[in-house]
Amino acid sequence: MRYFVQFSYQGKSYHGWQKQPNAISVQEVLENAFSLLLRETVSLVGAGRTDAGVHAREMFAHFDTDAHFSNMELIHRLNAFLPEDIAVIGIFLVGADAHARFDASERTYEYWVVQNKDPFLVDAAYYVKYPLNIEQMNEAAAILVAHKDFECFSKSNTDVKTYLCDLRKAQWENEGGRLIFTISADRFLRNMVRAIVGTLIDVGQGKSTLADIRSILASKDRSEAGVSVPAKGLYLTAIKYPKNIIDYNG
Repeated sequence: MRYFVQFSYQGKSYHGWQKQPNAISVQEVLENAFSLLLRETVSLVGAGRTDAGVHAREMFAHFDTDAHFSNMELIHRLNAFLPEDIAVIGIFLVGADAHARFDASERTYEYWVVQNKDPFLVDAAYYVKYPLNIEQMNEAAAILVAHKDFECFSKSNTDVKTYLCDLRKAQWENEGGRLIFTISADRFLRNMVRAIVGTLIDVGQGKSTLADIRSILASKDRSEAGVSVPAKGLYLTAIKYPKNIIDYNG
């Protein structure tokens, strides 16, 4: 049987989602927990990758098992066994061909920026002490939504076949003193969101103009865009799937 697992994690202590040969990852910790409690080797296929230090409020993976279990009981046992910075939210029976990565139709990230030093957000947001013009940053973000090719924001030497992304939302909002950038798309390139945020912050500081944004996009050159902001401010917040996948009844 194939199942989807919905979970969240605080990324500070992990070298990203994907298993690494010499570093601890979220995937490794979760697989070890599932394998121990189900008494068989469990392999998880994630909805995507998050880099070291990036957080996930909502992440999905799928796994196959012959074991029989109560979903709620397994969730409870997993959460009792897992470290405090990883939590399982739900486990869903899905069709045999459902795929956590390839069936995802939309992904949403948030990036948090604070302009006042806050010791309680030191590991959860990026502190930028210089004034930022949010209106200009949102005008620049609107240019991105109208674009399709994001090679200029992609990490170099990646093996992707295309740099095209269907960007559906890119917007800054001030929420109680936190500047939160929300961005949604069908897919994202490696390092794309952090590079976009760094570039938009340049606009907010007056270092780059709207014309510069258009030139950066046209260049398809990562070195033309802004620096990548720290991973600690980035959150994967939502992944959408076709309704029939999550509502599958077996």
